[in-house]
Amino acid sequence: MIADVARVFTRPAGWLIDAWSYLLSLVAGFTGIEMLQYAFMHRAFLVGILIAVIAPLIGTFLVHRQLALIGDALAHTAFAGVAVGLFVNATLGTGVSPYLTAVVVAIVAALAIELISEVTDAYNDVSMAIVLSTGFALGAVLISLNAGGLAVGVNQYLFGSLATVSRSNTIILIGLFAIISLVVGTTYKQLLYVTFDETAARVAGLNVPWYNRIMTMLTAMVVVGAMQIMGVILVAAMLVVPVAGAAQLARSFREALLASVILAEIAVLVGITLSFHYEATAGGTIVLVAVAVYIAAVLFGKVRTNRSAADAPATADESTAD
Repeated sequence: MIADVARVFTRPAGWLIDAWSYLLSLVAGFTGIEMLQYAFMHRAFLVGILIAVIAPLIGTFLVHRQLALIGDALAHTAFAGVAVGLFVNATLGTGVSPYLTAVVVAIVAALAIELISEVTDAYNDVSMAIVLSTGFALGAVLISLNAGGLAVGVNQYLFGSLATVSRSNTIILIGLFAIISLVVGTTYKQLLYVTFDETAARVAGLNVPWYNRIMTMLTAMVVVGAMQIMGVILVAAMLVVPVAGAAQLARSFREALLASVILAEIAVLVGITLSFHYEATAGGTIVLVAVAVYIAAVLFGKVRTNRSAADAPATADESTAD
């Protein structure tokens, strides 16, 4: 049954990848751009574009709820999931994708964060610290138990890589993108209510703990999806930096959401391009570009604010004269 469902989804996802690759091949033929001639770059750009949508989509909610660090916690537990997948493959000879095990472990960790907070009345940062250290410790232990091949294989998950974005992993990300987009689209109003006034949401009859769990599980999915290019160490940046830049430009939550996606797309596309041309680490390059975009957004916001402040007295004087 599960295999049948997987095949039903895999076909359209595969068609999407093929159509995207064909389109970029045409662009490469017309323009002569070298990097668009390679299939792995086709997948890297597709993965990057999707990540630049779902990361700010979830990150905007997290930043407004002051949960920006949850991305770091889940990234480190996703690292444990990757280690589990690599360990199982190395010892049992199975062909399970480490990204699938990372999704499962990260979602379990997301639920653990909520459970620890609810059962022990601990602050969210305490539960995140506990889960983060436990996940990273588990990953380190599994790698040390079979250090022969795992230490080399795990580097791409720590720092990200363009060349290792496989077709199967791209299909996994497309599935995560579809799930995240669908869930946020159907629960947007409820998530917004819980984000800005949790007490009023409880009074209105919303199941606040349930929506908190939904948000943490969606965060786990984003983290695992972005891990392919960003790497475990830098993946949380895509949840925070574009959102922080958008906050300097937007006047409403919807504007902030749209602006953060645009800034994230700029960072990802420019970062992937620079990473290819200079053979630099993909995750680090994307984050540096994202920080540069953030600085530009801050400067633009300051200039706009100063200009508005300068225009205000002139407007007041004109109204007084009238």
